[in-house]
Amino acid sequence: MPNWLLDRLFDAGDQAEPRFAFQGTVNWMRALAEVVNSGTCDDDELKSLYLRVPRRPVNTEADTLVFQNMHMAYHNLASIKAMNNDALDKYDICRSAIVSWYYSVYFASSAMIAASSGSVQETHTATAKVWQADIVEKKLIPYPFDLHLSSLVTTTAEAEISAYRGNNIYDLNYCAQDPEMAHGAIVSYVKGTHKYKKWEAEERIKTSREFKALNVENFRKKVARELRDKTLDKGQVNFLIQAFRYRGKANYRDSIFLSYGDNNEETIDQFVKDLNDVTFGFLRAASRYCSARVERGTWALFVEDIENNTRLSIGIDSLEI
Repeated sequence: MPNWLLDRLFDAGDQAEPRFAFQGTVNWMRALAEVVNSGTCDDDELKSLYLRVPRRPVNTEADTLVFQNMHMAYHNLASIKAMNNDALDKYDICRSAIVSWYYSVYFASSAMIAASSGSVQETHTATAKVWQADIVEKKLIPYPFDLHLSSLVTTTAEAEISAYRGNNIYDLNYCAQDPEMAHGAIVSYVKGTHKYKKWEAEERIKTSREFKALNVENFRKKVARELRDKTLDKGQVNFLIQAFRYRGKANYRDSIFLSYGDNNEETIDQFVKDLNDVTFGFLRAASRYCSARVERGTWALFVEDIENNTRLSIGIDSLEI
């Protein structure tokens, strides 16, 4: 059957191949869900991870930010759950489910930052940078959400990716059926995000005054590479950066791939369920950490208040400690 719209998009230029875009999208989320469902975000694991997190001195303003952001994260989880339960055709809602997934992760990450340092960021990029410093590098988020790169410089990033991969042979071409296959896919998404963020930074550098002053066209000369690597060394990759890229691909660049062409109904049904499972696991981790940091007794008051007053049709098990 002819694909009129797809042909038109290809003729217009930079359009991802839908089959590969679809495969990478569903296989990354399948891999994350496989790991989460293997127990990494179970209560015993999280209790052990956050056992030695110290309660901070009372900071009412920062605690309010924690509760506000966690409520927004919880609301987006409720959206995903409703899509799972109520939508007869998951194709209709899969793109919206990705958006809810991202914002649940984003608001939960913002809550963790507020619980850690109390700082507030104006952009999603700034939030991801602070989340890495406040949470990831301090080993305050469980696997698989902890994988990160400390730099975008190729030699540094490739060494860190290699350490994560070890002898694992799997990548995003495989639909994960066990934790080993899942790990390979997760590492592959880290690698792909590094490649994208490096390219993005290089394109930005090429428009800079400093680069133009070198009178070069690329990074072949040493002076150009030094300028590039100075900027790349300030860059990073973490789960929140990956999530932002993921949402962007679904919402903007690869606009056609989720709901066009081949019938992958069963895969889409599993995909929306995986979005829910991954979101729930991330919120459980954020809840554990935040509850250990806010003023003693206030987390229980927060959860009780949500239980008594929310109009959302979802239980409080993602928040309860």
